[in-house]
Amino acid sequence: MPDTSDLTIFYIVEPPLYEIMACNLLASIRTHFPDSVKAVGYCPEHRYHEIHPAVHRAHELMGAEVRPFTTKDRFDPAYPHGNKILAALEKRDSAYSMFVDSDVLFIRDNTPDNIIQPGHVSCSMAASMLWAEQSVWDDIYGALDMPIPPERYELMRRSKGAVVPYFSSGLVAFPEHDMGQGRFPDVWYDTAQIVDRVETLERRRPYLDQMTLPAAIRRAGLDWNILPEEQHYILGGKLRGKPLPEDRDIYTIHYRNSKNLKECGKLPTARAYLKEQTGEKYVRRLVPES
Repeated sequence: MPDTSDLTIFYIVEPPLYEIMACNLLASIRTHFPDSVKAVGYCPEHRYHEIHPAVHRAHELMGAEVRPFTTKDRFDPAYPHGNKILAALEKRDSAYSMFVDSDVLFIRDNTPDNIIQPGHVSCSMAASMLWAEQSVWDDIYGALDMPIPPERYELMRRSKGAVVPYFSSGLVAFPEHDMGQGRFPDVWYDTAQIVDRVETLERRRPYLDQMTLPAAIRRAGLDWNILPEEQHYILGGKLRGKPLPEDRDIYTIHYRNSKNLKECGKLPTARAYLKEQTGEKYVRRLVPES
């Protein structure tokens, strides 16, 4: 059985906005995960030359790197939300990998064992599903020649009762080894390509990554491990402007934008992590202005 502590956390580094968020995310990884956890940022290769030198310096100081990956002709038309799938396709040498959106911050000491479950893809329920009715799953699973999963779960925020499994793609942990159907990222990409050709699915952009995630998990011969909300606490929506609950141990916040991060009182925390890890609380100060 692969070692569940052998984990790489990866994320998108894309200038100008997400390269700064990515550095804050990396600082929070280094603050709250064991040193054995590896970290990699991925940038679309056509944007790689735009990365600010301080972002590379931040990654160097924190024992990580930014790698380019190709997006050309991977989706037709181009699908920037699919960059997480394309980054997942890249090869890593750990037993498990976890994709995390750049606008995420870890705020409590954590371990891979809290997240990883062998034979499973770990993820959380989506916050809501306002883009379609539940009948949309007939088209999605029909295109894949699969039965709709019998399980029903409540969404994290807005839910009219239990629904067909629908997960957030903002934090997804998976085994790197082949379970007999191919690596999970390869299956996810293939599943997305199939569903993307269903022209009657009007909202497949930008939701293609999330609408295909549950089916990809089952097609890869895996099951889902639904993480507690504390491991992926999604801000925004009806939680906007509210502080984090004091009666719960929140490990991870998905803040979506700096305003939400400030409103929940964690913007100074993000800057403190960066200063602790790099000596500066603002990324661009790591490289002198020319």
